[in-house]
Amino acid sequence: MAPKIEKLCGNFKLAEAPHWDESSQMLYFVDINGYSINRYDPKTKKHTSAHVGKNVSVIIPVKGKKDQFVVSLERELMLVTWDGLSQKPSKMEKILEVDPNTRNVFNDGKCDPSGKLWIGTMGGPPVVIADIPLGMGTLYSIQNKKASPHFSNIGIANGIAFNTDLKKMYYIDSRTGTVDQYDWDMATGKIANGKPIFTAKKNDMDGMVFDGMTIDTDGNLYVAVWGSRIIKIDPRKPETLLDTIMMPAKIISSVCFGGSNLDELYVTSGQVGISPGPDDGAVFKVTGLGTKGYAEVSIVL
Repeated sequence: MAPKIEKLCGNFKLAEAPHWDESSQMLYFVDINGYSINRYDPKTKKHTSAHVGKNVSVIIPVKGKKDQFVVSLERELMLVTWDGLSQKPSKMEKILEVDPNTRNVFNDGKCDPSGKLWIGTMGGPPVVIADIPLGMGTLYSIQNKKASPHFSNIGIANGIAFNTDLKKMYYIDSRTGTVDQYDWDMATGKIANGKPIFTAKKNDMDGMVFDGMTIDTDGNLYVAVWGSRIIKIDPRKPETLLDTIMMPAKIISSVCFGGSNLDELYVTSGQVGISPGPDDGAVFKVTGLGTKGYAEVSIVL
């Protein structure tokens, strides 16, 4: 049976970074170019948002703290207090800043199972990808309110996923056209031996942009592609495309599993740099995939 695709809300300029909060059963996401943090309640089907005034790339709940989130604004990480309903956060406190004296901005990020945030930067706000300077970004991990750089020379730091059984981290730099794999030690926070495991050129997707990513409990990756699709790949078998889910929007920006059984795939999209159709910039839910994902991890501060 083919997966079912349902449009939930939107249209946003560039919806990104979906995060399913298991404790509240809510979906959080950002609109990067719309300068907003957002919440979708699947029970009431109600969408709410708060304006944050700057380029924003992630919103991640703080573990054990009601209505508190870590939000990235340009090069800063902020501790934001938001009740999920008000049109503005009630409080915003700066945690840290990276890449000073540059035009860089944070982009995609995700917490590993220990609650450590991994997040990278890129050489400017995401408007036209081809115009973003190469090699300006850095991948950081955030722990104890301090940023540790892991590697630089990044074009656009993007999707991240972790496999604790195999001790692997998967990572996307959107300017390379590859999904890369790293050996990863959660205890020490070290990553090493990066290599590509899936390549756009080798799979008839040359020119398409790989963006956000998640992993299911079978160890397969789901990659959002600027090309009206989500691809399912097996990272243990390089260049193995298992399935393609065609979507009604052109710019598919990110994905995460959610729902009470973690068997629903939430999908964000955008409309930057294109002549938008009716579904471009919407947030979708995909069901009927026959698999489950992992709960998104809240950040430990």
